[in-house]
Amino acid sequence: MSDKQRWTAEQIPDQSKRVSVVTGANSGLGLATARALAGRGGHVILAVRDEAKGRRAAAEITAAHPGAELEVRQVDLADLESVRAFSDRLHAERTSVDVLINNAGLMAPPRTLSPQGNEVQFAANHLGHFALTGLLLDLLAAGSDPRVVTVSSPNHRKATIFFDDITGEKKYSPMGYYDQSKLANAVFGWQLHQRLTAAGSPVRSLLAHPGYTSTNLQTSAPVAMVKFLFGRLLLPLAQSPEQGALPTLYAATVPGVEGGQFIGPDGMGELRGAPTRVELAPRAADAATGARLWELSEELTSVRFGLPAAA
Repeated sequence: MSDKQRWTAEQIPDQSKRVSVVTGANSGLGLATARALAGRGGHVILAVRDEAKGRRAAAEITAAHPGAELEVRQVDLADLESVRAFSDRLHAERTSVDVLINNAGLMAPPRTLSPQGNEVQFAANHLGHFALTGLLLDLLAAGSDPRVVTVSSPNHRKATIFFDDITGEKKYSPMGYYDQSKLANAVFGWQLHQRLTAAGSPVRSLLAHPGYTSTNLQTSAPVAMVKFLFGRLLLPLAQSPEQGALPTLYAATVPGVEGGQFIGPDGMGELRGAPTRVELAPRAADAATGARLWELSEELTSVRFGLPAAA
């Protein structure tokens, strides 16, 4: 494990001729991830909700890495019609994609519903990424050493999926439903690994989490207590987005990493540190939970992967 403990962005393999899609790439972890991949020669598609912010992020990356190969593409992951439009455009322009990084996230808003009537955190953090992955799976299968990296959180270990109140209509908690979405990310990443393996697919599914990182996910949280706790009180403990992005970059680029692995920081409590393999909560790998969430996600998104169920 010592090699992982020393791993830094300088050790990212050459990304020339590799195409990566990074959701939420206009700020925070997504921007740090896109910058690092572009800095190693990768062609990076910045999938962003706000195209103007995406263009500013691309300009920032280009200033640091002149000649960086970047595209800015608009997608609102909470809106399944937007996800389909993004996929349609990508299919019209490309025959393959090498890496999909499911990074974008929304944290602890008041109860809000997506255009399709789903709780917005579950919609943006999970359902949008579930749909995007399924819609791009053919492009990934045609890629070189293709990978899907889904960003979860240590919070998945204390979370519950409220199957009987998935939209929070009966009883909503901003952080409880954020945690639900992060458990859904973990369940999805593991289920996808199992199903890809059963299908003999060349695509690998991995999970990553950034530890406690200073990003606008916390500092712009609309719930005042969450914003105070994460945006001010605990901020001195946070690491930089560049450090927080390392587990994702490790999962996305290191040659020997295996499908199904969960990569996070190696420090105390997995709050900070260098990338290493960490443990997935047993509930995230529970077969019954995985099958139930997969079926629900297919129903809510109308996206079907065509993969056999995990054994």
